[in-house]
Order: sequence, then structure tokens, then C-alpha cells
Amino acid sequence: MDKLIFHVDVNSAFLSWTAVKKLKDEPESVDLRTIPSAIGGDVSKRHGVITACSIPAKKQGVKTGEPVMRALEKCPELQLFSSDFKTYREYSAQFIEILKKYALAVEQVSIDEAYLDMTGTTNPKAVADIIKKEIYENLGFTVNIGISQIKLLAKMASDFEKPYKVHTLFKEEIEGKMWKLPIEKLHGCGRKTSEKLRNIGVKTIGDVAALSKYLLCSLLGEKHGEYIYESSNGRGSDIVSSIKEVAKSYSNETTLPSDIRFSTYNAKMPKTIKGLAESVSKRLKKDGAEGYTISVSAKMSSFKRKSKQTTLSDATDDARVIEKVALVLMKELCFGEKGLFAEDEGIRLVGVGVSHLAQKECKQLDIFSYMREKDAQDEVRMKEKKKQEKTDKLAVMLNKINEKYGEGKVRKGEIL
Repeated sequence: MDKLIFHVDVNSAFLSWTAVKKLKDEPESVDLRTIPSAIGGDVSKRHGVITACSIPAKKQGVKTGEPVMRALEKCPELQLFSSDFKTYREYSAQFIEILKKYALAVEQVSIDEAYLDMTGTTNPKAVADIIKKEIYENLGFTVNIGISQIKLLAKMASDFEKPYKVHTLFKEEIEGKMWKLPIEKLHGCGRKTSEKLRNIGVKTIGDVAALSKYLLCSLLGEKHGEYIYESSNGRGSDIVSSIKEVAKSYSNETTLPSDIRFSTYNAKMPKTIKGLAESVSKRLKKDGAEGYTISVSAKMSSFKRKSKQTTLSDATDDARVIEKVALVLMKELCFGEKGLFAEDEGIRLVGVGVSHLAQKECKQLDIFSYMREKDAQDEVRMKEKKKQEKTDKLAVMLNKINEKYGEGKVRKGEIL
């Protein structure tokens, strides 16, 4: 018997859950899903990035992942709301409980999506309709459901027309439904990969499916090339596991288009760190996790890798906190004693990570925790500042002595 798998995905989860809670607390208020609205950033200061937005906001060009200020330029009437992870966790748990009533196994892959093993179901579309209707009538938000024999195709089917839809993408439907899609629509094919493929004339998923595995591995690397080859041809896992693997750390790294050197550090490194911090933060928030330890790593042009880390007094998932601490650590790594630039090499790869994780429900969030976290960050910055001040004072003193008594009369201890 062929496997039958559902992929159930909450439509604009954070925005939907915020809207449902607001309607519950204020029954006469407007449904945020019917007006230009979004979740993201610091609402009072209007900065950060958009993490979810309503369909009316999308129609005005607002996109998830873009800066709040850019979204407001496109849509001045956009109503912004802060993240509320306590509410998100509550609705997520209720969502999963409903799914468990119908499936042989439920594999939750993030706070707002899950795979269901529905093998043996005789009328899958009818059952999917029942599930999405129950979620809407009991919890007040909508879902999309994708149906297939493997997880990859079920996931892609759930991304078809939204919201509140059921779609199938069975193996026999690949040519008609999947191969005509732009290459960017292939699950797991990111921007850089799609750019490489477009550069060799690949425009659709069908185009890449027609290429040889050897060519794709040569172009994209053995592991990723094989994945793109297999997935574009509709092959993947059909195992739905109820046992969730708990991440031990979250990290992201990027290979730079050109090496960062001493002369280009200020122009290139801060924006690189910022992008990586936001990516790690987004994944932490999606899984409802936070971390105490922030780390940075750099691979040199000689392929030698070095890293540095620090541990905060309280766990965080805040992109700004991760960014600020990572910038301090990277500066120490590059410019500190025996720093990377002392070896006159360029940096070809940069990474940012968060580890020593704590689930949010285990952490008490209060003003005192916030202040301790802020103090820890300030301590990192203060150490860097004091170290620099000491170095500067020493340099001034040496210059004065050398000017008065001649070069070489006093030297640093490390030279002796």
C-alpha cells in the first residue's frame, strides 16, 4: 500500500493567531486579516523585519522578511503588531491536538506546520476538508493542506493557491502541476541555487529535472546537487515520525562573493553579521527556542577556521541582541591579540550561531531578566572598550617616550 501524507500549514500563522486573539479579547474589533496588517519588529520604533502579513498587505507589495520601514513605504496605512509567542504556542498546541485525532502519526516540523501519516484513507480530499473545517470552526484560523505519497510533494502542494485550500500533488501529477513551476518554487531551492541554475538556462522545475545528476553535482556540490536532482523528479522521504528531534543549536553561515579584508571590514562585515543574525533569530522564534551562548566563526582564504563565543546571563532569540554581541565577538576575533588580520589573510566565510538552548516556556520573562541580559551585553562591549582604551594609552605613551629619548628605547614586552 502506498503511503498517503498530508502537509498541514497554518495560513500566515503569526498574523492569524494575533487576529484571533484580538477578536476573542475585543469581539467588536476589526479582523486584522481583512485589513493591511503585519507582525514584525519593534512597533514603537518601527524597525525590524516583517514576519507575517495579511492578504490585503500582500496585495500592496508587503513581503515577509523585508524591513518594517520598507513595508511602511509601500503601505503607509499598514497596522503593525508585536510578536506574542505565548499566544502562538497556545494555538499551535491546540492545532496539533486536532491533527492527532485523524492521523496514524503527526510530525510537527515547526510551530505552524506538520506532516500527517494518513495511509489507508480512502477519500483523502474529503478528510482534508473535514480537518481544515474543524480547525477553522474550533480555533478560528485557516490552514492549507497538501496531499501526496511523499513529504516533499505534500509540502509543495500545500504552498499552491492560498488560503484555506486543499491541493494534491501525486507522483502522476508532477509533470502537469510541478514541472511547469519556476525553479524558485522547488522546496529547498534557495535564491543562490536558483540563480546558478538560471545562469545555465534553467527556468522551470521541469528544466532542472531533465538535467543529469552529474551536472547538478558539479554545479551545486555533491550533496545539494543530488537533492535538487531527486526532488525535481519527485523523489523523497515518506516517513512521518512523531518523535521530534530537538535542535542543539541554531546557526547560519555564508560564503562571501569576495574576501573581507582589513580595509573592507567596516563596509562589509556589519551587514553580513546583521543578515546572519536575523536568519538565526527567525529560526529560533519559529521553533519557540532561545539560546544563552552566541558565537561567531570565520574561515580564512587559506581555509583555516577560527571561532569565538560568549554566554549571556539570560537566553535570547532577539536578532538585535544576537547581532550586537556577534559584532563585538567578530571584532575581537579579527582585531584582537593574534587576530585574524594579523596573519594578512582575507575572510571568505562568516558564521553566526546560538547554542546552549532553553525553550521559551522554561524561561521567566520579566523586566529583571531583560536588565540582566542587557547588562551582559554591555559587559561584552565594555571589555572591548577598556581593552581598546588601554591599547591607545600605551601607544600614546610609547610615542612620547620615543620622541623624547629616541626610537627603540622602550618596547612592548611581547617583542622582548
